Amino acid sequence: MNAQGTVNPGRRPWSPYVGGALSGLLVVASVWVTGKFFGASTTFVRSAGFVERVFSPERVAALEYFVKEAPKVDWQWMFVAGIFVGALLASLASGTFRWQGVPPGWAERFGPSRLRRGVAAFCGGVLAMFGARLADG
Repeated sequence: MNAQGTVNPGRRPWSPYVGGALSGLLVVASVWVTGKFFGASTTFVRSAGFVERVFSPERVAALEYFVKEAPKVDWQWMFVAGIFVGALLASLASGTFRWQGVPPGWAERFGPSRLRRGVAAFCGGVLAMFGARLADG
C-alpha cells in the first residue's frame, strides 16, 4: 500500500530477515572500522539539550551532564537522523509508505484509540530510554 492506501502491483515490502542481516553486518563493520558501537540514547538526551538551550541556555550550561555530553551534532546524531531518512526512503522505494496512527494489529488487540496508542508509545519510549540510560548506553 502507498500513502493513498492503494496496493502497488509487483512491489513487495523488503524482507525483515535480509534487512536485519544487513544491519548486523553494518554494526560489525562499524565496530571493526571505527571501534565504536552504534548508539542512540545519548543522541536523544543531547537533542533535548538543544531544545532546552533555546529556552534556558544558562541552565543547560550549568548542568553537569551537558558539560560532559555537550548538545552537538555528531556522528551519533547523524546516525539517528539517517535511521529516519533511510526508513522513509526504503518505504517509498518499496511502495509501502503510508500514514498510520494506529496499526491494524494494535487496533485489533487494544482498539482504535489514537490517544491510547500515543500514551502507550510514549510510556514505552520512556521505559526504553530509562533502561538505556541506566545501562550508561
